Amino acid sequence: MTHRKELIIEIGQEPRKNVAIGFWRSIFRDGIPTHEAVLRLIPVDKVIYLLPVALFFFSLFFGRYMMDPVETFRILIVGTANACFDGVSSLLSAVSGHQVLLPSFEQTWGASEETVVFRIRLPRLIAAMLVGGGLAIAGASFQGLFRNPLVSPDILGVSAGAGFGAAVGILLSGNPWVIQVSAFFFGILAVAVTYGIGRAVGKGSTLVLVLGGIIVGSLFSAFISLTKYVADPYDTLPAIVFWLMGSLSAVSNADIVAVAPPILLGALCLYLVRWRINLLAVGEEEARALGVDTKRMTVVLIIASTVITASAVCISGIIGWVGLVVPHIGRMLVGPDFRKLIPVSAILGTSFLLVVDDIARTLTAAEIPLGILTSLVGAPFFAYLLTRKKVGWIS
Repeated sequence: MTHRKELIIEIGQEPRKNVAIGFWRSIFRDGIPTHEAVLRLIPVDKVIYLLPVALFFFSLFFGRYMMDPVETFRILIVGTANACFDGVSSLLSAVSGHQVLLPSFEQTWGASEETVVFRIRLPRLIAAMLVGGGLAIAGASFQGLFRNPLVSPDILGVSAGAGFGAAVGILLSGNPWVIQVSAFFFGILAVAVTYGIGRAVGKGSTLVLVLGGIIVGSLFSAFISLTKYVADPYDTLPAIVFWLMGSLSAVSNADIVAVAPPILLGALCLYLVRWRINLLAVGEEEARALGVDTKRMTVVLIIASTVITASAVCISGIIGWVGLVVPHIGRMLVGPDFRKLIPVSAILGTSFLLVVDDIARTLTAAEIPLGILTSLVGAPFFAYLLTRKKVGWIS
């Protein structure tokens, strides 16, 4: 009997106690980095979507003015419900012609706590999520369109154009709405000029588009320097310099209402055509052979990404490295398939900028510009990517 049992073990399956050992050996086999082996054990596609939600609620009560988490949630939920009741009461009063009062919940917090939550932190966190996710998804789309891992959302000059528009708005008016509208307009104008150069010289060639973006970006950067030169060195110049470094300190609820629709619509457009970016990433000739209108798709991707970037820059200033580094992190997690990479890049972008914004407003007494922190984080990480054996953009 014993001999027969040993024979079964030799010919058949391994004993049950060795199954777990074989599983871990298959996960951590030779030649696989530890972080990749660990990622195989985690359902990244599912867990990653909870990250921005957790960071959002953590950032809501975390900051220089610390708040109790339970009290913060109560202010958020009960305050929102009371605001809805007040809106419905006003609407019913206007329709019926006499005053209608709906019951509301009792408030156990002060006016300062409510101001911190609804007027300062909530719009700032929503702006960080919109800007971070928008820049990340635009960067991933441009990297697929131009088939280059070094492409960022400002490759066609949108950031330089928006920076010049903001500088002009600060120089002439200083009104926040004027600054934002001017930044958005000149950001769109810069990309339009770049696309015009590409159509006139290279008939839509992606290489000529990139070269045109370098030309236009350099031109608008010179205009920014000229604006700084003529600005008042004691008042206007510091405002221009601080805006160009990027910050969300002055974001209001009105800003969110203004920029959320174009960012969300542009992101939705890129999400719907994400599978076509896979075809464009292979090459224009292959994409045309598969039935894709490459010229139309190029225009769609450029318009959607430009609207997203210009809308983000007009409220946050120039924040670099987000659209360049975050898509690479997404490829490390889910691979180069744009059907997964586009939504994952948006999720990672929102999470990344939420963390950076938390650091910016709590690390020192004076708030650190976001552009400085994203550069300090992005540059070393990109250097790490270069040290890897696989540096190809589809690896």
